[in-house]
Amino acid sequence: MGGCFSDLEGGKQAVGVGFRSHQNQNQNQGDNNNGAHNDAVDFFFKTKGFQPMFTQVELSFSASNLLDLDITSKSDPMVVVYEKKHGKLQELGRTEVIMNNLNPEWIEKITVAFQFEIVQPLEFHVYDVDSKYHGIATKTLNLKDQDFLGQASCTLSEIVTKHSRSITLNLQNKTRNGGSRNLGALTVRAEETVASKIAIEMILRCSHLDNKDIFSKSDPFLRISRVVESGGSVPICKTEVINNNLNPTWKPVTLSSRQFGSKENPLLIECFDFNSSGDHVLIGKLRSSIADLERLKKERTGTNLFIPSTHHRKEEKMLKGQLFVDQYCEKEQFSFIDYVSSGFELNFMVAVDFTASNGNPRYSDSLHYIDVSGQLNSYQRAIMEVGEVIQFYDSDRKFPAWGFGGSTAGAVSHCFNLNGSPRDSEVVGVEGIMDAYATALHNVTLSGPTLFGPVINTAAEMAAKSLASHNGSKYYVLLIITDGVVTDLQETINALVKASDLPLSVLIVGVGGADFTNMEVLDADNGRRLEGSSGRIATRDIVQFVPMREVQRGSISVVQALLEELPGQFLSFMRSRDIKPLTSQQVPH
Repeated sequence: MGGCFSDLEGGKQAVGVGFRSHQNQNQNQGDNNNGAHNDAVDFFFKTKGFQPMFTQVELSFSASNLLDLDITSKSDPMVVVYEKKHGKLQELGRTEVIMNNLNPEWIEKITVAFQFEIVQPLEFHVYDVDSKYHGIATKTLNLKDQDFLGQASCTLSEIVTKHSRSITLNLQNKTRNGGSRNLGALTVRAEETVASKIAIEMILRCSHLDNKDIFSKSDPFLRISRVVESGGSVPICKTEVINNNLNPTWKPVTLSSRQFGSKENPLLIECFDFNSSGDHVLIGKLRSSIADLERLKKERTGTNLFIPSTHHRKEEKMLKGQLFVDQYCEKEQFSFIDYVSSGFELNFMVAVDFTASNGNPRYSDSLHYIDVSGQLNSYQRAIMEVGEVIQFYDSDRKFPAWGFGGSTAGAVSHCFNLNGSPRDSEVVGVEGIMDAYATALHNVTLSGPTLFGPVINTAAEMAAKSLASHNGSKYYVLLIITDGVVTDLQETINALVKASDLPLSVLIVGVGGADFTNMEVLDADNGRRLEGSSGRIATRDIVQFVPMREVQRGSISVVQALLEELPGQFLSFMRSRDIKPLTSQQVPH
């Protein structure tokens, strides 16, 4: 998502202001549709002959009169969306958490593939997220730790066939009845996604805002909503909060055409004074459009904010405060498929944990035990499922494969060639990895400790050399499979920070029953980028960590869980370097 956050510092961070993370236009840490559309996986399956006929629709949510389960404040609600398949619920995604609000309008949208020919039952569960989990990526939240506020259900076709493309559902308890208690209502709106590559980046500024605070100045933020045909509005983003400032300039806002529709589509821009209670005070608002905002930049002028008149609700009072556009530029927003179809490649690398905590491979309780019946162990399963998808994007199918934490020739090595070769780490195909892994179990003595740094540095060296010679058209994906918590945490963070400038993603699978809580720090889903011991900050998030047991308990596959953020990480690198897809003249033949 990438994941949406429960609000940091009481809801002061921006939401929806960047590229979105795993779909066609994606690089906002805000999307986490676990079971939904993923370009990397979809493109792979389509080439295998699976051609689903569907339309991508985005679901947006608002609620009214939710239960208040907090004592000193209001509930902090989040929506979790499920699709019912074969009698089981499959999670599609989660919204952000909205602080202290019983009538929330969520900004994060959930994408669903609408298939006309089948019935698609949906369930919506609303939770009050405990304050101790604020600042944690919503996709990592254990729902059992949150307070259940109510649920509702309908089919997707019920929503899309309504004239307003929206439906309001009464929330029920888990026994599917509200009883005598009003649990509130949830409104779900569906809109077909716009297949356009245009994105707008703006720097917005306000001047001479009215002060709504007594002992200090207002803490303003902007909320931008798209006005829909029915006359209502759908929030598409909000800026960060700027404390104690009546002349704020916000960080750049990037909006895709999926969010704003057309440049002439009316937008509602509201400026609020932030209050930690959730009762944000309206400073002023205005109606505009992307075309109007572009005009403001060209003319270097501002436009006045308005506020409803205290005497006549239908009348508005013009304020002294103004909105300015200090920067405006249009960008072409290429998708993951644009790159790979033009000749960009994903190069797969794998590193396997040979530490002693895995257990003796000769015994069936070992995580490295190879069953003669052919049943895959967790290491083999991760290699097969991820490798099958990634190798599709690699033309020569030659994969570097390493082991770490094992003893070879009497000495512990934290990066040795899995095939036993002293010079060449490459094997051919996923089958070559599987064969090298099985052979290594006979030739390597399990040892320790668990160090990731050497393997990540080796992969980064290969990515750096490729960047110099191939100009970014090769992107590397390192799969690390481990049974334990990393011992060299700071060294690993340093290696990841250094590698964040390179065409590299690191997928980490945790197998076995270890407590992997500390591993989550490597997967910067809480919005805080990794910081090296020198103080250097990672330029982007390149890690996705998944405990295998969580995948096995859930309703998503290893492939979906591991590759959820890969297209977004790939795009973040290409966009940071302004690397565009190859033209027909550049594509190698």
